[in-house]
Amino acid sequence: MYARGDTRGAERGTAPGPSRTERPIDAVDRQLIDLLRDNGRASYAELARQVGLSAPSVHERVGKLEAAGVITGYRAVVDPVAVGLDVTALVGVIESDSVDDTGVEAALRELHEVEDCWRVAGSEGYVLKVRVTDIPALEATISALNRIRGVARTRTTVVLSTKWEGRHG
Repeated sequence: MYARGDTRGAERGTAPGPSRTERPIDAVDRQLIDLLRDNGRASYAELARQVGLSAPSVHERVGKLEAAGVITGYRAVVDPVAVGLDVTALVGVIESDSVDDTGVEAALRELHEVEDCWRVAGSEGYVLKVRVTDIPALEATISALNRIRGVARTRTTVVLSTKWEGRHG
């Protein structure tokens, strides 16, 4: 079982532990998930008060959700502007016809400016969320993306303002 602060597998969306089909998620589990999404630092006692169970019962349930890979980790949510990442862009990656997905994905993983990466259906193969300090840094990142073997071209949308991010934003 993973400790509550463990983030193994959380960075790239891979779930640690066994299959997610071990047991059904009930209404209390969903409530705990929502509470932890709002405040991942909430104590078991605080969670217990909010769901009407004992702290040991909540601890057991959270442990089972972690072990099943439903809860994949806990992390700090950082304001990108506060750390100098003033520009956010969504970049669509159009692949060459004869492309090796694993090579493209490995190259994308190496770019620290790429915060999120989704494999998508449609004319683009991937959509990326990119965060950089300024427009020249965005231009450099787009150039780096276009140099990746297997990338035919990119399409970039610069975010003007963020109204919310994440379901509980």
